[in-house]
Amino acid sequence: MKIGVMLPVGGNDGPTGELPTWADTKAIALAADESGLDSVWLADHFFYQAPDGQIHGMHEAWTLLTAVAAVTQRVEVGNMVLCASFRDPGLTAKMAATLDLVSDGRLILGVGAGWHDPEYEAFGLPTDHRVGRFEEWLEIVARLLRKETVTFEGKYHQAKAVALAPAPARQIPILVASFRPRMLELTAKWADQWNTAWFGEADDKLKERIAGIRSALAATDRPADSLELTVGITVTDPDQAAVAEPEANSINGTVEELAQAFKDYQALGVSHLIVALEPVTPRSAQRLAEAKQLAFG
Repeated sequence: MKIGVMLPVGGNDGPTGELPTWADTKAIALAADESGLDSVWLADHFFYQAPDGQIHGMHEAWTLLTAVAAVTQRVEVGNMVLCASFRDPGLTAKMAATLDLVSDGRLILGVGAGWHDPEYEAFGLPTDHRVGRFEEWLEIVARLLRKETVTFEGKYHQAKAVALAPAPARQIPILVASFRPRMLELTAKWADQWNTAWFGEADDKLKERIAGIRSALAATDRPADSLELTVGITVTDPDQAAVAEPEANSINGTVEELAQAFKDYQALGVSHLIVALEPVTPRSAQRLAEAKQLAFG
């Protein structure tokens, strides 16, 4: 099983609850790379507006991801997840091909339809028909990354006899985050990996979501083992200072208990866990690596 970690990108993800700097993000990425973890991930937002109206700033995710790829050696790099509404599909495919080159074949292109209305409204982006827009966007991106020449005339996106030049050196894996029926259908049609989040211990809700994606695969006559299942979880280190707003369902036991939780996810067919750390520190990343080593050797 692969174990990855979310990197600090904004809000209060800094080591003492402040906006993280590039040095903070780099430190977690290097801790993951050097300790034996398998992947690092960045959320993609312009900002987050809390229910009380407070604005939490975010750094631009793709720029940070490119910098992370340049300073790491072995971990896979990806977004959890890149918002389709923010970037044209052709540009996204070009970006992915170039970053995969920079990272020497370590990119996972994690994508989703987007959801946070305040950032859409602030930047003048349409909030209507998000899944319909994503459906067209995803087809163009996936076909371009598969080295097709694409002509597409949709309601929201168009392409005219376009191909990537230079073409990517390999088929870059696409991860789609989804759990509702229409998004699951698109995942089954176009994705290499599927994600659902955020969980603590594996529970019945997770089992229902796994059953949902497997049903979507069956409906498209796609083998269940042709799609990698990934899950986002939250893990707290009880030996470090508590974060300001801890997740209620976070896994907060010993390293031994964390290792067992990893095994429980593996038993459900999950092959990659993407971990949101509390707190987001190099020590938290190293602790994950210790649990992975204990669980899987």
